Amino acid sequence: MKKILEEFKKFALKGNVLDMAIGIIIGANFSKIVDSLVKDVIMPPLGMLLGHMDFSNLKIALGSGKDAASINYGLFLNTVISFIIVAFAVFLLVKTVNTMRDKMEKKEKKEEAKAAPSTKKCAYCCSDIPVKAVKCPYCTADLKK
Repeated sequence: MKKILEEFKKFALKGNVLDMAIGIIIGANFSKIVDSLVKDVIMPPLGMLLGHMDFSNLKIALGSGKDAASINYGLFLNTVISFIIVAFAVFLLVKTVNTMRDKMEKKEKKEEAKAAPSTKKCAYCCSDIPVKAVKCPYCTADLKK
């Protein structure tokens, strides 16, 4: 039992798990903000432009009476707009992270290229030869060691 708890502790406290948990919490709250943006900021002016229409009340009644079932396509429209905004925000975030990652990789490659020597000394004639050489072009010695 102690071993299982120790393994769980290692799993739960890994950076990836904590990062994921933080991402989920922030994502859930971001979703609430976007929902409010759509319902309270975007849709009212859009509804006003379309003749004082409240999109959240748009529905097709499937029966008569107060408790009749209905297809609430206005709420669905609000949800689709919220999804598009969240998807666009995630796209921008991923694009930014990928751009930063590409810049860092290019910088690391440049640093590696500067740090890695392109020549080495032949052990037999002390001439400068390419690092990948397996035979010295000056003294023809085999360099396969």
